[in-house]
Amino acid sequence: MRKILLAICLLPAGFRASAQTTTPLSAHLEKVSLTVALGADGRPAYAVAYGAKTVVQPSRLGLSFADGKGFDGPLVLAGSETKDVDETWTPVWGEVKTIRNHYQQLTVHLRQPAAPGRTLDVVFRVFADGVGFRYEFPRQPRLQYFTVQDEHTEFNLPANHKAFWIPGDYDSNEYAYTTSRLSEVNTTPIEAIQLKSDPKRVQTPLMLKADNGLYINIHEAALVNYPALFLNVDTKTFSLSSQLVPDATGTGAKAYLQAPEHTPWRTIVVADNAPAVLASKLILNLNEPSKVAETGWIQPQKFVGVWWEMHVNRASWNYADTSNIKLAGTNWNALKNNGHHGANTANVKRYIDFAAAHHIPGVLVEGWNVGWEDWANNWKEEVFDFVTPYPDFDVDELQRYAASKGVKLIMHHETSSSVTNYERRQDAAYRFMKQHGYDAVKTGYVGRIIPRGEHHDGQWMVNHYVHTAQLTADSRIMVDMHEAVRPTGLHRTYPNWLANEAARGNEFNAWSSGNPPEHETILPFTRLMGGPMDYTPGIFQIKLDDWNPARNQGKQVHTTLAKQLALYVTMYSPLQMAADLPEAYNQHLDAFQFIEDVAVDWDDTRILAAEPGDYLTTVRRAKGRDEWYLGSITDENARQQPIKLDFLTPGQRYEAIIYADGPGADWQKNPMAYRITKQVVTSKSALRLQLAPGGGAAVSFKPVRK
Repeated sequence: MRKILLAICLLPAGFRASAQTTTPLSAHLEKVSLTVALGADGRPAYAVAYGAKTVVQPSRLGLSFADGKGFDGPLVLAGSETKDVDETWTPVWGEVKTIRNHYQQLTVHLRQPAAPGRTLDVVFRVFADGVGFRYEFPRQPRLQYFTVQDEHTEFNLPANHKAFWIPGDYDSNEYAYTTSRLSEVNTTPIEAIQLKSDPKRVQTPLMLKADNGLYINIHEAALVNYPALFLNVDTKTFSLSSQLVPDATGTGAKAYLQAPEHTPWRTIVVADNAPAVLASKLILNLNEPSKVAETGWIQPQKFVGVWWEMHVNRASWNYADTSNIKLAGTNWNALKNNGHHGANTANVKRYIDFAAAHHIPGVLVEGWNVGWEDWANNWKEEVFDFVTPYPDFDVDELQRYAASKGVKLIMHHETSSSVTNYERRQDAAYRFMKQHGYDAVKTGYVGRIIPRGEHHDGQWMVNHYVHTAQLTADSRIMVDMHEAVRPTGLHRTYPNWLANEAARGNEFNAWSSGNPPEHETILPFTRLMGGPMDYTPGIFQIKLDDWNPARNQGKQVHTTLAKQLALYVTMYSPLQMAADLPEAYNQHLDAFQFIEDVAVDWDDTRILAAEPGDYLTTVRRAKGRDEWYLGSITDENARQQPIKLDFLTPGQRYEAIIYADGPGADWQKNPMAYRITKQVVTSKSALRLQLAPGGGAAVSFKPVRK
């Protein structure tokens, strides 16, 4: 049993600076220690250390309410209690077969000393790799319905850490990361995607690296019935203060709650090495167990689909080249087909054939349903009905054809952020799906939210995403949400919620300045800390001019082809798209073999080497099989990556198939150069992978039969 300590202790340096009204409480697990105390002003504060190193200096806790009677001080300590938990649970799917949940919980009971005399609990959980805490509002006669105006959680950092950040935009996560010192945070020069961020406001997960060797990640867990957490950066003191997404009323209100209730967990993951941050299961452990009783129908999978051809201007989502279309009353058969509508029956059959030939279970089809002619940026509420196909998309025939090939079609529900419209139609849409053999849906929230004035990351929309996860679970439907709030580990509670986008995905390489080569080395330390990402890897035709020279001039994916393969391992998701067109894959079927082979569900994961913004090497063992898959990626710099194979089963021989950057490979100059080699290895062997600039390598290890 690891040593756990809860004790009354000497004041840490930060707390000694001012008088205290209480003796600090302290919890400790391995190297992580937590201290909580009330200041002379009656305001609670906490501090976190990792061994002798300060992670968070004494930092304020509290909330203010719209009625002016919040828990922002003064407060008195009404008591405390602890409990120890050490348990193991099995995820429905995931990166590892089992997860240990080991923490000590400290609950601090606080009370307002004067009228109305309401009470607040602050619950802390101390893990070996960090701390989680949240505010809890017990049932009580003087606190029933209340409005959170602000949350006053702070993270006072001891130094000017290196930070990996994106702007705190309430409506989009789709930015390239900036790497800078905290003192240099400034979102002003960055082009806004939805709504311009405050110059010093950033999103979580926020990844930090201290000069003393600590790696720190700040995020949240179990975001339910509450707005998302953003951080305001004080560039002089290096303090981070919480910023919640406001609602549409214009009053500054953030959350409408009814006791008993609680906030999401605020999370601090800390380690003295980068791989340990990626291996952390702290956020998952802070989420509730599955609400889905029977989960056998939930199937991690790969898929192809009618999608990338629209991004590279080979096809369109819309059926007719017109606008000002009304959803009701339009005779869709009378509209002229533009001749390049992607979601037509013949084209979808082509993808079904490819999927069946390569053992890929799913085919996504975007643009199948009426309404795409003027779907975005018009404040239009009734855009899609989610049950009416375009005239050239034969739902019944494609259902029959897919079934005959052993393939499942994946539904697409773009809402264009008209969420009121979607919620009115969800029941009918999911019935339509089940009637036509669809078991998975990709939802989308492009544009400005309706109800007007709400934000993608506000309380109203957070509740919509959770509601959608529950509704789809009730219908035995798996869901992948795009343009939604960034994940916070809720896939433990709703295991049918397979993936999210909620970040700048591979698609940006098709119609913008693209994602810099370092992008994929940062995302696992930031966006993916909260849950899987549908990044849509697997682009083989790196230079996009070939698809449409007039419209794609100079555009390309900012990786090598080999790095695209490696992303299937380094960018974790149980739902992985082979995103390119079949004709691109047919030219490189030897390389496509890795996509066909690689698993999407795992018994074990090991981070062999990592440094945010520079490189990442991950190896995973396939669920129920003695097969391992490795991905290694780099930023714009070429590098050698030595690999010890001691993760393999001792005494077993494996065939290693190495998909590597070829001679002269370079993400800009020669991105499609790759080579494939094979060798027999054991747990005592080693490899040395040569990664090109913007490159990578993927390796499969399969047992050699004796």
